[in-house]
Amino acid sequence: MPPRTSPFDPGYDVATVISHLEQSHHLISRLKISMTCWLIADEAATRSKIDAARRLGVPLVTGGGPFEIAEDKGKLESFLELAASLNIDRVEAGEGFTRLRRTPREYVDLAASYGLTLQMELGDKHGGTFTPAVIQQLIADGFEWLDAGARQIVVEARESAQTVGLFDDSGRLNFDAAEAFADAFGMERTIFEAPNKRSQFDFLSHFGNTVNLSNVRLEELLRVEIYRRGLHSDAYARFLAPGAAGADRDGTQLRNR
Repeated sequence: MPPRTSPFDPGYDVATVISHLEQSHHLISRLKISMTCWLIADEAATRSKIDAARRLGVPLVTGGGPFEIAEDKGKLESFLELAASLNIDRVEAGEGFTRLRRTPREYVDLAASYGLTLQMELGDKHGGTFTPAVIQQLIADGFEWLDAGARQIVVEARESAQTVGLFDDSGRLNFDAAEAFADAFGMERTIFEAPNKRSQFDFLSHFGNTVNLSNVRLEELLRVEIYRRGLHSDAYARFLAPGAAGADRDGTQLRNR
């Protein structure tokens, strides 16, 4: 099974990040160096984390926050140069709390000029739960970014998965809205932020083991991956037990949509 979870480092100490990478590197699709913590941390510490990820074959992506701030302050080129100099290979763009001024094609081409690929995060961090009209607009925006060369689309959930994006004020996932993004972009190109147990299990139970998840804390990665494989007590009956709807003859979890 290819790795489909992109955990994030919100500023953990070096030893913690490296130990998790050594334990679970084969389960990580891409490590997100999240928020702007890495920009003010000791550079040697940040480089140690990045070097460990590269040594273990884990690709890296920066969170969307520093991209937004850099562009808003007229420093995007300097930010991209820094990311490239640290051997980060992908950046995340977004309009979570600022508004971008260039076209998607301009951003993708600019990132490429520094040897970087780009993924786009959709959704306002402070805009509350997506309405049907917002979902329709975000899907249109997502197609524009993908057509411009963005590699994947990330659906916003912040660190709470509550009153934001696909989640209501009680943390309940809008499955129909999630389906709209997955159907529009395809499972391979869609990444759902799933920062807590409820959101992680909801996405996995609904879409099956092919769903791409991000914003998973490093210490929660193994729990997500045993659920993905039907090896968690809450998932076994659904996916692996004899006669389960989500299992094939070999006991492999199938997509459950």
